[in-house]
Amino acid sequence: MHRPKSGNGGVSLIEMSPSDSSNDDINDYPQGDLYNNTEPFQHNHGCHDVRVETCQSLNTSLATLASSDCSDGSQMDDYSFEQISSLTGFSRKRALFLKLRSRVWHGKKQACDVIDRQQQSKDSVFFRDGVRKIDFVLSYTHEEDYKKMEKRAVYEANLMKVGLELEREDKSESDDGNTYFVKIHAPWEVLTTYADVLKIKVPFKVNDIQSKENRMNCWANPFQLPEHIIHPDQDYFTAPFDKTKSDFFLIDETDTFFSDSVRNRIVYYILSRCLYVNDECEKDKKGIKRLLNNGTYNGAFPLHDCRYWTRSKDPNCQSERFTLYKHWATFSSFFKEQPLDLIRDYYGEKIGIYFAWLGFYTEMLFFAAIVGTLCFLYGFTTFEDNEWSKEICSEQIGGKFVMCPLCDKKCNYWKLSMICNSTWQSHLFDNNATVFFAIFMGIWVTLFLELWKRRQSRLEYEWDLVDFEEEQQGLQLRPEFENKCTSRKMNHITQETEWVLDRTTTDVMGKLILCWGTVLFWLGLIISCIIGVVAYRLAVYTTFASIIKENQVDSAFITPQLATSVTASCINFILIMILNLMYDKVAVWLTDLEIPKTHVEYENKLTFKMFLFQFVNYYSSCFYVAFFKGKFVGYPGDYIYMFGESSKLRNEECDAGGCLIELTTQLVIVMTGKQVWGNIQETLVPWLKNWWGSRRAKMHPESVYTRWEQDYDLQIFGSLGLFDEYLEMVVQFGFITLFVASFPLAPLLALMNNIIEIRVDAWKLTTQYRRPVASKVHSIGAWEEILNGIAILSVVTNAFIVAFTSDMINRLVYMYSYQPDGLLSMKGYVAHSLSSFKISEIPLAHSPDDGVNPSWFNENVTTCWYHDYRYPPGHENQYTHTILFWHVLAAKLAFIIIMEHVVFTIKFLIAWMIPDVPADVKVRVKRERYLVQEYLHRYDVDKLKNQLNQINGLPTNEVLPESL
Repeated sequence: MHRPKSGNGGVSLIEMSPSDSSNDDINDYPQGDLYNNTEPFQHNHGCHDVRVETCQSLNTSLATLASSDCSDGSQMDDYSFEQISSLTGFSRKRALFLKLRSRVWHGKKQACDVIDRQQQSKDSVFFRDGVRKIDFVLSYTHEEDYKKMEKRAVYEANLMKVGLELEREDKSESDDGNTYFVKIHAPWEVLTTYADVLKIKVPFKVNDIQSKENRMNCWANPFQLPEHIIHPDQDYFTAPFDKTKSDFFLIDETDTFFSDSVRNRIVYYILSRCLYVNDECEKDKKGIKRLLNNGTYNGAFPLHDCRYWTRSKDPNCQSERFTLYKHWATFSSFFKEQPLDLIRDYYGEKIGIYFAWLGFYTEMLFFAAIVGTLCFLYGFTTFEDNEWSKEICSEQIGGKFVMCPLCDKKCNYWKLSMICNSTWQSHLFDNNATVFFAIFMGIWVTLFLELWKRRQSRLEYEWDLVDFEEEQQGLQLRPEFENKCTSRKMNHITQETEWVLDRTTTDVMGKLILCWGTVLFWLGLIISCIIGVVAYRLAVYTTFASIIKENQVDSAFITPQLATSVTASCINFILIMILNLMYDKVAVWLTDLEIPKTHVEYENKLTFKMFLFQFVNYYSSCFYVAFFKGKFVGYPGDYIYMFGESSKLRNEECDAGGCLIELTTQLVIVMTGKQVWGNIQETLVPWLKNWWGSRRAKMHPESVYTRWEQDYDLQIFGSLGLFDEYLEMVVQFGFITLFVASFPLAPLLALMNNIIEIRVDAWKLTTQYRRPVASKVHSIGAWEEILNGIAILSVVTNAFIVAFTSDMINRLVYMYSYQPDGLLSMKGYVAHSLSSFKISEIPLAHSPDDGVNPSWFNENVTTCWYHDYRYPPGHENQYTHTILFWHVLAAKLAFIIIMEHVVFTIKFLIAWMIPDVPADVKVRVKRERYLVQEYLHRYDVDKLKNQLNQINGLPTNEVLPESL
């Protein structure tokens, strides 16, 4: 079934007449004095002064009891609630269990009547009468704070005024003996009133458009779930609910017409706008969020419908949580499709959209992972064709080139053949397939974004999200914004007055300067940390060189460059995690300071700030290795230093195997470390926090450990709970697109992580967190624009990586222009790519210390070599760049321009060829809009005819949707 829309708006609450609500006395809420000297709505539960109920009320209140005889009743009469609270251990639990089983209230007479009542599980999600559903629960602990008591009394009285029905569980009935629970039920009158206000879409006609058959059903069967899980409801055409035309809609049963997610959304809308003071002039003193912040309540949440590991014993409960856990939240279902419709029905559209996007992203990663793995295998299988690596490893070629020291004083002269292993490793990622994979990923990211738009548009139609943003913008006002508003202004589009925030220029400029000044400060802090890491790399390089020399470590496997790169990457990762923890709260504080008008605006502002920070935090080290390291080194005798020569921090050169292998190392450590740490944090932290509660939940019988207590013990999933999930995946998306040319296996690692991520997120949401309040969104929001920005930037970064970080262009220029034999081979490339320097011209301050050089080095060695294109000593332009340097540079710039234009052209062609909305969805949307107009017109005409017939005394015809 298509579910209705809702929003969070600025419409005032509607007070219901007393007749709209059922008798509150039955629910422990007398209509007399709202609070006394001890606690709001507190009753005297003494041994002989307990409240008296009639047999009629006992029969209608389907509480948790079994048939009790006189002896059981006498035994229960011996225990008061105060006495139960004073007991401990097994005695208290036994007394509490018997008290909850009986619930037979004695009068002053000492008689006992046997009353047969239906036994109701305490795991039930209904009131004691077994009929009214619990849509929301508030909780608070007992404390002698009169102000909080008064706030609760006024707040709950106001909730009843707007038509909500309340039932309270005394603290003595809770497991800890100190927590009150207020259960809230929204009756039909309240639901229909606010469904009309919030323009919730509800069904009015069965969808008569046939769905297309899936031709790959046989192939997809192993990955599919049962039909009743994938499509739990029938498909309908829907229209915004109108209370005055309720007979126009397909209302079979009022109890199930609105889904649980819609019901708790409506209740939360009321809770967030209800006053907790009697003075209506103090309009800022309202909303459950403020009451939670000041400790008046310590919990506000909708209930899960059952325990996740077993079905509810209540026949009226659908046990959707159990179904989700069984078919979605277990790792054994990792190869199965996700039950998106069921996720949407249970958790709401916002969470449903996230899992739809994550699942689609993971599916698309499958294709990128295959191509990336093939490119890696190509490098692995072409080892024997790697001519330049053979020359480096050869003692006749590589063994004759004595290379210049890579650092001052502590580094020695070394032979080129010593980096044999590094060149073979570099070939795995720096080969002819690198260019192809970089171009492929530029096309893949475009296909991913365009196909996601189509998938998203289909979900918008199926989940009644078409035109949602336009219709709901006015109903999504944040209560925090409304509280600050002091005047109203005419909206020239809607011709209605709306709340506006009076802001002076000074106030706006002050907050703007404070906000962005803080953001710039944190960005500067990140850059400072990166500079510190770079300084660490420069400072410890000589230390690692000495350690490796002194301990006679085989430099074929561990080099000073490798040791420095790995340790610096680990330090950088630790700094990233620390800065993340600190900045999260700062970003939320800055966004609250701006007082955004709507929830969408709030999330967009927060998204931009957080991603800007994360972009610099996560990617800055990779940008340094890819585009700065080894590019500004100088040459022997004239090296460049980071803070001047006096600092002795000489700019580091690339690893002997090239900078690309270092970028790969950096990417693997940061990306893999973040994913592993994220999954551990997402599973271990909530599990440890819930360990005691979960253990207690399984040890207690359902008749004692109530459904609201079980959920109360779980962790809170806040309104921004999905924010970190989106941020984690978008940062990962940046890793596999911005730097993918350096590591073709990145999509494969992301694919494996996301397969686990889907089930981890599902598991923690289903088992470790309270049920979140349902929220409705029509898309992934600002994240879509961020993904588009990353996609465009990735084309540029990968073109620069291929051109400047790898040696691909250098080799191509040599092969096509400078190969001496005129053959398309790499023979002689090693000697061609090196420049020489006279050892006697190296300043003493830069020369190796005594005893550092190897035994084979002697006075006969007069020349050392280094990677660059410069004239040799004795030339009239010695040590200046040769014409080859400028030729290679021109080729690199030409490659960047050509690759960008080719990829961007293909991207725009793909985006133009693939429509954002599928043709069948366009037809369905148009037909639904047509039917809404046509049916409503006929409905109004028929209703008018009936009114005229009544006036004229003629028989009337009932107006039903199916008869239109």
